[in-house]
Amino acid sequence: MARIKFTQNALDYLKRRGILDKPLLLICDDAGGKYSIRGGSCSMGMSYSIIWLDHPDKDYPRVLENDEGVEMYTSDYDLAMLQDNLHLDYKNAALELKNDGAMLDGGVLIGNGPQLLAGNKDVHLKKVYDC
Repeated sequence: MARIKFTQNALDYLKRRGILDKPLLLICDDAGGKYSIRGGSCSMGMSYSIIWLDHPDKDYPRVLENDEGVEMYTSDYDLAMLQDNLHLDYKNAALELKNDGAMLDGGVLIGNGPQLLAGNKDVHLKKVYDC
């Protein structure tokens, strides 16, 4: 079972953004997914984003269990990068994502899922570059 813990600061920030009551995705933002905001194959596992949705997405079926009642999902692909025992905090004007082993991202972005889908629908990779 994958778990995430939210600090009160993180919950307050998500509430101020108006997304705490929406389905959320936690993704490894490596430009390979349909909700990618940033990144590229060379940054795989270094950038993460929270994407808010109008309704859950079947491509992200893994529930991130938490005691705070936040509806958050991810995929098997993303979970392999995230691992377990995740912690989301908000400090120094940024969302910080950690797991038991390390800081994963000190600047987690937030994205509007429906707008990202609309904007990315015609994006196609022309060439893959080696790192």
